Amino acid sequence: MNRPNMNIDQQVAYLMQGTAYGDEQLKQTMARELRQRLLEAQSENRPLRVYCGYDPTATDLHLGHTITMRKLRQFQDLGHEVTFLIGDYTALVGDPSDKNKARPILTHEQVMENAKTYAEQAFRVLDKEKTIVRYNSEWLSKLTLVELIRLGQNFTIQQFLARENFAKRIASGTPIFLHETFYPLMQGYDAAAMRADVQVGGTDQLFNIIVAGRKLQEALGQKPLVGILVDILPGTDGVQRMSKSTGNIIPIDSTAQDMYGKVMSVPDFAMGKYFRLVTRWSPEEIARIEDAMERGELSPRDAKMRLAREIVSIFYGETAAAKAEEEFVRVFQKKSIPDDIPEYRLQAGQTVLDVLVAAGMVKSRSEGRRMVQQNGVRLDGEIVTDINMPCSPGILQVGKRRFVRLVP
Repeated sequence: MNRPNMNIDQQVAYLMQGTAYGDEQLKQTMARELRQRLLEAQSENRPLRVYCGYDPTATDLHLGHTITMRKLRQFQDLGHEVTFLIGDYTALVGDPSDKNKARPILTHEQVMENAKTYAEQAFRVLDKEKTIVRYNSEWLSKLTLVELIRLGQNFTIQQFLARENFAKRIASGTPIFLHETFYPLMQGYDAAAMRADVQVGGTDQLFNIIVAGRKLQEALGQKPLVGILVDILPGTDGVQRMSKSTGNIIPIDSTAQDMYGKVMSVPDFAMGKYFRLVTRWSPEEIARIEDAMERGELSPRDAKMRLAREIVSIFYGETAAAKAEEEFVRVFQKKSIPDDIPEYRLQAGQTVLDVLVAAGMVKSRSEGRRMVQQNGVRLDGEIVTDINMPCSPGILQVGKRRFVRLVP
């Protein structure tokens, strides 16, 4: 969605939408610096150099992963240069941010295998023709020990140990390994190597971007970048961070119908975050929708349908989104599942088979397996093919007449 006619102030509001820093003063500082960079770029008739790094520690991406990609796309739509940086060298260390223990060490072969589909998945959001794809081994593999030591001279051990996740690990007696302190240095050097104007990342990247990246750029004689930190997307439960381990994810590589149904299962109270983090809507458009809901002119259900259609259209196009909506209406509104269906509260780690048995929808685990093999089990209208898949909130159906509402 190209927005070439925005003035500078509108661009700043658009690009700062959905950001979170945990400190209002820092947010205002970044907004002012972004405004100044945009003005400078305009006067110099050049695009800003914008990037975000993605460490390929796994192969699959879900909607939560795309929040930063959505922000990159906004910069693309405004005509700026965007780099999708694959952290094939940073992934060898593993980012300790927001982790209560050290990540497992991957081989470079494992990392590159995971990275094979990263860029292609990213092009579901980014404009392929306008995206630069780079690997940070391009410069990190060439750093000498002396150069690494000189980078480390810009930081104190106290700065690292003061980080909340490290402080918690110290308090609990959980080891902090020396190699984990290399990660911010490596990520900061990424910014300097690319002479970046803007770096996009999640709120868990505050230290790596705002402290390490900016400080190293200054130490190397560059103007410190603007850090655009985006909020964390809650999963389909509306509360916990979207994560495969909790089963509350919306995969980006499934089907349009599956994605639409899962967005519709998101609680009403979480819609605001989805509006701001995973749509192409401007702050003004979101304000109009929320005002209409507040005045009672737009029901939460209809607002959520608009949200689901918008999200699905980003990944699958308008035609597929319209068909997914028609299917949802047919299955859940016209076909009409009973209003008084029983509820079942999901337990952590439960699979579809576990729930089928625990909720009394089948008499035995063998019957549950048989129903799945016969395509007789659906979750939010989608046929379940993997009996061992983690169960997520939604409507679980067995046969034509047995329903249960799964709640977190």
